[in-house]
Amino acid sequence: MECDIAVIGAGPAGLSFARLLAGSGISVVLVERAPEAAIADPAFDGREIALTHRSQEILQEIEAWDRIPANEMAPLRHARVQDGASPFVLDFSPPGETPLGMLVPNHLIRRALHESVRETGCATLLAGVAVTAVETSPRHGRLTLADGQTIRAKLVVAADTRMSEARRQMGIATRMRDLGKSMLVARVAHEKPHGGVATEWFGHGQTVAMLPLNGDVSSIVLTLSAREIADLMAMTPEAFGADATRRTQDRWGAMRLVGTRHAYPLVTTYAMRFVGTRFALVGDAAVGMHPVTAHGFNFGLAGAARLAKEIRASLARGRDIADPGGLLRYERAHRIATAPLYAATNTIASLYTDDRAPARLLRGAVLRLGSALAPVRRMVTAQLMEATPAR
Repeated sequence: MECDIAVIGAGPAGLSFARLLAGSGISVVLVERAPEAAIADPAFDGREIALTHRSQEILQEIEAWDRIPANEMAPLRHARVQDGASPFVLDFSPPGETPLGMLVPNHLIRRALHESVRETGCATLLAGVAVTAVETSPRHGRLTLADGQTIRAKLVVAADTRMSEARRQMGIATRMRDLGKSMLVARVAHEKPHGGVATEWFGHGQTVAMLPLNGDVSSIVLTLSAREIADLMAMTPEAFGADATRRTQDRWGAMRLVGTRHAYPLVTTYAMRFVGTRFALVGDAAVGMHPVTAHGFNFGLAGAARLAKEIRASLARGRDIADPGGLLRYERAHRIATAPLYAATNTIASLYTDDRAPARLLRGAVLRLGSALAPVRRMVTAQLMEATPAR
């Protein structure tokens, strides 16, 4: 099989990238190891995505936004950061009535993207088959599939998760950090209203995030050791609700589990290169963020938009769609947009999960300083709302 662009992975980054090229005349093949049924109607995975305004614009542009049921979206009106019992709190509030962002279930975004790609016919989907080999040369890229098929393309794009096998095969080194902890996400109903406020609470030996959904329901995100997460996963629903109430010190009142529980290991990754000869990385294959800033999905979407824009520009100039200059411009822009927040996020995660006395003193000082400096809060609020526009 031959095509212009072969994309490895039909998750949100791969699907949105293919959809962003619709109408360009570029032929795209998406290769996904999961069966098509799992892509067309993904199961609920516990993850609630905090979409910035820029991400919402991109989803509207590619006709995915209106496919998400409005009653499944929850406005994120404010964000709050607390450190244990410290009286100092960092509040991030947008001007006027505009929310910081919108919380949307990950599986519904994925379903909407698949529907948009399918209905526009902008890509051919090969589902239920893995890529076993990736190679490129100055003339073309080549994929070998587990069923024996081969795909020859002018450009290969890897969107196959933060543990990207394609990235490894292409010899691209990755800055990887295993945080030694796991994350549990679940929906809980609670007695006290959340007011549309997202809370990140760094307590002794644990991190708790509460993401406000519709009604008196939130997505609770617990960061603990893998052993503790396994214990929580094994609890009865009643015991889990009681444990969540205890961990949150009754701040939201009694909690009751109203959905399934999902656990994920916490590993962050940052590729040393985003491009190669007729090759590019997008999504988590390029940058796998810590969830503390909720920007991983937004970066993936923005990166897909940046790469699609450079490919369209190369096409308009009569150049190869894998023009090295265009790929390097994508890499430079995406690195400028992601590297500072990636580094800052890892620093924050390290500082606020370290229970040693020096770290506790330092984070207390940071919290006091941040709460006193309105310009810093405004800058962070702007970042939370918009991220960096694709360019």
